[in-house]
Formats: sequence, C-alpha cells, structure tokens
Amino acid sequence: MSSIDFTIVGIYIVGLVIVGLYFQQKASKGINSFFLGNRQIPWWVLGASGMASNLDVAGTMIIVAFIYAIGARGFYIEIRGGVTLIMVFLMIFMGKWNRRAGVMTLAEWMEFRFGKGKQGNIARFIMAIAMILITIAMISYFAKGAGKFIGEFLGISPELAAFLMIVIAMIYTVSSGLYGVVYTDLFQGILIAFTIAYVCIFVFASGRFNIPDTFSVSVPLLDGGFQEIKTTAQNWTNIIPKLRMNLPGEYAKYNLFGIAILFYVFKVAIEGSGGTGGYMIQRYFSAKSDKEAGLLSLFWTSLLSFRWPFIASIAVMGIVYGVNHTVIADPETVLPVVINTYIPMGIKGLLIAGLIAAAMSTFDSTVNAGAAYWVKDIYQRHIKPDASEKSLMVMSRASSIVIVILGLLFSYTIRNINEIWGWITMSIGAGLMIPQLVRWYWWRINGYGFAIGTFVGMFAGILQKLLFPNIPEYTTFIIASGSSLIATILGTVLTSPTDEKVLLNFYKVTRPFGAWGPIREKFSQRFVSEINKENRRDIFSIFFAVPWQVCLFLMWMMLMMKRWNSFFILLLVTIVLSIILYFSWFRYLSTEVKAEGKRD
Repeated sequence: MSSIDFTIVGIYIVGLVIVGLYFQQKASKGINSFFLGNRQIPWWVLGASGMASNLDVAGTMIIVAFIYAIGARGFYIEIRGGVTLIMVFLMIFMGKWNRRAGVMTLAEWMEFRFGKGKQGNIARFIMAIAMILITIAMISYFAKGAGKFIGEFLGISPELAAFLMIVIAMIYTVSSGLYGVVYTDLFQGILIAFTIAYVCIFVFASGRFNIPDTFSVSVPLLDGGFQEIKTTAQNWTNIIPKLRMNLPGEYAKYNLFGIAILFYVFKVAIEGSGGTGGYMIQRYFSAKSDKEAGLLSLFWTSLLSFRWPFIASIAVMGIVYGVNHTVIADPETVLPVVINTYIPMGIKGLLIAGLIAAAMSTFDSTVNAGAAYWVKDIYQRHIKPDASEKSLMVMSRASSIVIVILGLLFSYTIRNINEIWGWITMSIGAGLMIPQLVRWYWWRINGYGFAIGTFVGMFAGILQKLLFPNIPEYTTFIIASGSSLIATILGTVLTSPTDEKVLLNFYKVTRPFGAWGPIREKFSQRFVSEINKENRRDIFSIFFAVPWQVCLFLMWMMLMMKRWNSFFILLLVTIVLSIILYFSWFRYLSTEVKAEGKRD
C-alpha cells in the first residue's frame, strides 16, 4: 500500500468512529435505545445495515476460495451458511412472526411462547447462554478472517491486525449501540457498494481478465499444504451441480457433491423455517410493522445479491493471476493477493476501506446483539431485576467488551476461516435448529423440551469440536441435530404442557401455521379462516421465493463470467418468479395485521 492508500484508510476509520459517536446520546437513553433503536429506525436503513453485516470479509474470503478452487459450483457450498437462502424465509413470513412478539431478544421471546413460569424461565436462560456462545464463536470467525485479510496489507501478523480492527470497531459499538451499528453500517454500505461497482466494472470492461481455456487452481490439504489441480473454463463456469467430484485434501468432504447440496438445502429449509437469531433477528425486533419487516427483507436480499458479481470478479482475477504469475496456493488468500496486484494506487485504499467496512459491520452487529442477551436475559432477569437504566447501560458496555475478549481468545484455537465457519453452521448451530423449528409449528412443545433440546444439541456440538474435530460436516450435523431432536421430544412428552392461556395468546398474536389444532379450535371460525388465508399465501410464496433468490445470485455471477446463455436464462426465470411473488406476496404486505383481535 502507498501513503495515499494508508491516508484513505485512515480517513475512513476516523469518519467511521465519528459517525458512531454521533449517536452516543441517542443510544444512552436506555437499553431499548441501545439494543433496538426505540423501534424508530427506517426499514431501508435496517435493510442496508443487514446487507453490510452479512457481507463480511471472512465470509467473502471463504466464498472466493470456493469459487476459485471449485468454480461456479462453489456457490452451492455457501448454502450451508444459511444467509444465501434464509433471507427469503424471513422475507415471506418469519420476519413478521418474530416482529409481532414485541420483544428485545430471542431469549425474551421464550417467555412470550412458554410463559413466565419455570418452563419459560429455563427456556429463556438456556437460549441466552446459547446465543452468547454463538456470539463468541462468531467473533472468533471475524477475528480470523479480518486478521488474515488486513495483516496481508499492513505487513503485520493476523493476530495483531485482528486486535487493531476490533479495538476500532469497539469504540463506536460500545458507545452508541444499535444506532451506531446501523448508521455506521449504512455509511459502510455506501463504501461497499462503490467497492463492488468498481471491481466489477474493472474486471468486465478492461479486457485483461478473460478466463483461459485451461488453467490450474489450488486446494488446501489436511496437513497444511496445498495441491494444484487442472481444470477448464467450461467446467469452471458451469453452474449445473455434479453428483460427484474428485477434490483432494480439505475439500474432499464435498466430493459427494449432489448429496451435499441436497443436505445443505434441507438444513437451510429447517433453519429458515425456524427463524434465526443474533444480529439478523435483531433487525426484525426493531422493525416498525409487518410491512416494514417485509420491505427490509426484500431490500436486504436485493442488495446482498450484488456480493456475487464481486466474488466472481475476484475469483476470475485469481485465475488470471495464476496464469500470468504462479498459481495462488491458499484459496483463502485470493482476495488480498489480487487486490495487491491489480488494483491501482488510491483506488486500492478505497477498496481496502470498503472491505474493512464489511468486516466491521459484521463484528459490530454481532457484539451488540450478543450483549443484549447478557443484559436483558441474564443480568436484569436473574441477577439484578431492579437495576436502573444507568446500571443497565454500564452493564451493556462492559458485557460487550468481555464477550469480545472471549471471542478473541477462542480465535487462537482455530486453524482457518472455513474450519470455524463449518463448525458454527454445521455443528454448534445445528444443535439449535430442531428446537428453533418445532417451537413455531407444534403446540405441545414446552419450555422444558426446548431448553433440554437446546442444551443437549449445543453440548454435542462443543463435545464434537473437542473430541472429533476432523469428522465430515454431515456427520457433525447429524450428531448435533439428532441428539437435539431426541432430547426435545423426550423433554416435552415427559413434562407438562405450556399453560393454555399462554398458547392462546401466542397463536392469536403470531398466527403461525402447523400443528395447532387443539389451540386453533378455541377461536372463532372467522378468525381462523383469516389466519389460514394469510398462511396459504405465505406457504405458496416460499416455494417461489427460494428459487428466486438462487437465480438472482447466480445470474450476477454468470454475467461476470460471461456465460451469456446461462445469464439470460437466469434473468428470464428471475423476472417470471418476481412477477409471481408480486401477486402472491408483495401486494398483500400490510402496515399492521390485526392479530390482536378478540378471541370468541
């Protein structure tokens, strides 16, 4: 980096801190302001903030690595993470279901679903602990990716680079809460948009980055080394999934590719139908209305689609670099290598600032959401119920710092970015999925069943990491989710049901579909008919929304890879699906559903 690049990055960081500190006074009014922005943040700001939070530098490095090493089919591996598909579930129905609870955290939601007695308390406590553990793991993931990326440019160790980025992000996250998070994310989102536009135009129009007919890529081996493999442009740009692949080393886990894709789709369908947690769900708890929950999802997803032409562009540059120089050995370093090589002085500073923005926007959202679980669901609920707003604000900031320190320490036990992301999504995260799913669709599940299932699933995920760190991802998923399923069912059927009054209120407000027969029959036929009509539209729409999002993302990749037949087919399909979704979902978005109607 030149002095101009360093100056640009420095100005950006100072500006970021100033924007964050500007909202300190608003955030300091109380924990409602600090964690939810008083539910007065516009939907388009929440959507742009969500996009910036999803477009993290660690995730970008992983996906670039997959596309570089495997080709366009590497897109399907990202399905395992959930964000690729989970957004449409939030868009169609899960976002509004969560918003209707009027709570601050997913743990607090447990009392809305299971009541404020013993079973609601234990479900809330276990959920809070689980989300704090997930937050610590996510911070480790951020530290590993950001350190690897920033350290490459600054010429310092990844550990020191991660520490510096975390300290900077902590300044505005701790001081200004969700206000600082979403508005700095908005600021960062603009910079990210410039970054994406510049790289895509640079690659597409320069004429320097044409994919050769044959070339070599590299994949990581289990012993820490790397192996080159040859491929062709036809194979590398092909989006049609193969049943089997022949990849060595660490990527050998994806060789049963057809089964892996089906497995990932199944996993994400469960995850999407069960909702999500952390910083993503916090945006929906902050939404003003059902309509704004839908609009922020649509805006969020649309913006997120532009990540994929950027990723494809970086991968293409990585291929051309290998042809003109030497093959990039570590796929996870393709992003910093091509930026260092091809991006001119000055623009490089803006580009690096944009990618730092992507890293920080993920970090700040994760920390803010994680701290909420400690303050709202453990400290205020169990340790000091009569705590003043001032005391809660002090605890909010202190807990943010402690959670970050724990995450930073945990990052030293991780070998690479893919390892920690695979564990988060396919092991410890899988331990949460079954209880998260069943709570919406089965009236009989109670707080004990939810708590036991969550505890056993999380414990299985942690135990797997300690005892069997190198087993295949599908095995870790089966261990965590299978043990959680058994524990959830046993914990539910061996204990008493949730109080009927709690269930009636939950159904009346949330209006879910599923096995709610004994509760549904307590309401008038007219009210149930109104709910069924809404649910039928949502179920119909989700079957079109999932392929819509996949086609939207793949379409931009094909444009950058100049696969014109694939691009125009995907464009046509995306348009047709968009029209269907307009008539089945979008035109029915309401400002507020009258879910609080009186029960007969």
